[in-house]
Amino acid sequence: MAPHEASRWRLTPYLIYLVLVTTLGPLQFGYHLAELNAPQAVITCQKKSITDKLRPLTQRPTCIPMNPSQFGLVSSIYTLGGLLGALLAGPISTKYGRLFALRTTTIFFILGSVAETLATGISILSLGRLLSGVGAGASIVVGPIYISEIAPPTAKGFFGAFTQVMTNVGILLTQTLGYFLSKGSMWRIILAVAGIIGGVELLGLSLVPESPIWLAEHQHLGHARQVLQRIRGKNADIEGEVKAWKVSAAPGNENAEEESLLTPSSGNMAPKKPPVTILSAVTNPAYRQAIIAVVGVMVAQQFTGINSIVMYSVALLQSILPTTAALLAVGISALNLVITLACSPLPDKIGRKTCLLLSITGMGLSSVLLALGISLGLKALSAVAALLFVACFAVGLGPVPFILASELVGPEAVGATQSWALAANWIATFVVAQFFPILNNALGGKGKIYWLFAVLSVVLGAFIYWRVPETKGKANADEVWGREQRRRD
Repeated sequence: MAPHEASRWRLTPYLIYLVLVTTLGPLQFGYHLAELNAPQAVITCQKKSITDKLRPLTQRPTCIPMNPSQFGLVSSIYTLGGLLGALLAGPISTKYGRLFALRTTTIFFILGSVAETLATGISILSLGRLLSGVGAGASIVVGPIYISEIAPPTAKGFFGAFTQVMTNVGILLTQTLGYFLSKGSMWRIILAVAGIIGGVELLGLSLVPESPIWLAEHQHLGHARQVLQRIRGKNADIEGEVKAWKVSAAPGNENAEEESLLTPSSGNMAPKKPPVTILSAVTNPAYRQAIIAVVGVMVAQQFTGINSIVMYSVALLQSILPTTAALLAVGISALNLVITLACSPLPDKIGRKTCLLLSITGMGLSSVLLALGISLGLKALSAVAALLFVACFAVGLGPVPFILASELVGPEAVGATQSWALAANWIATFVVAQFFPILNNALGGKGKIYWLFAVLSVVLGAFIYWRVPETKGKANADEVWGREQRRRD
């Protein structure tokens, strides 16, 4: 495909529909991640509403008595479900298809939300969070893969950013509902809404086709072309994309003759590579450096502290902003969404790696300001630093990690690589969710923990600079790593 042809692509209503439905999974990921932030004190029976003063734990039918360590378990068990979902989703989507995996995630979202909404004790609430986590972990593995495989080749970064955009929509939605519904037993409505979204996604997926690249990899070339043509538009030229698949009909395929007529002949078309398992991916030198890169970026996304704000901002800032902490959480979520949307073209314009480095540098500096603001009791500085913190996250560390796995390896290893990446992400999320309150208290509070996040930003920023290659404008993984090797030499 010539450069001038590759740069042209048309936004069709069907492509918009597919992206919106597919990213309802990441929306749920963000929604469940933050759903307990605002109503924490009400759910645990410390307050009747978030505008009341703290009160001793008492048994009331409208809430579930929990001490801080029990609430930490309920919060973090969601990430263990996410880890399980991330590990299972890659192999399942590779073997049975992206669409099957996407539809399965909605079942977990629905069942998890029902259990959370009807919970009368810690065990059922934890079970619901676990099930929701499985759905979320799977959806943020499969969703970005599917979007990458239906997006126009020169706009993968732009469309890939919508995973993080919709995650932020979910966070904003739940923080907003939390601000208005964190009173009495109305917090259950917050948890029920996620089940409704799951039902809408399941219905919407009935009109979503299998990924054309997955179909091509599994020797359904004629069907793959039909799907791609529908996505790109009736009169769109798809020959360049079809040739880029580099697969041909298998001799034993009963539709081989028909599909060979539909597929341009090419003497350099390689036979389909067998799917790569999670274990074989990490033991194969051809994929190992890609896995190290995406795992490192996913760990950086969490260990720079973003979920300390998403999950605990209300409790963290309530000491210096007692009346506006919950409202600030809504403002932070809104800003995160706006900046992510505004910066969504950046990965395709200035590069994935540049976005990551700008993002982690800004987060490190914002961590220093946040530590100073909270320790000195400076309300304005604390609020501005928290807003800058999430704004810098949205520039790169938010959207880019979900793009990289599909660009650093071939289609046969995307599922396995994404599973490794998201498994690392969920483990890091669990560490932050479980131990942030404990470590914050151990350090005496007052924002001292953000000095640690600042140091981690420096260390992980160095890793990104040295070990993560630039993928912008590269046709395939071989070109990415070839150029990276020349840079290191």
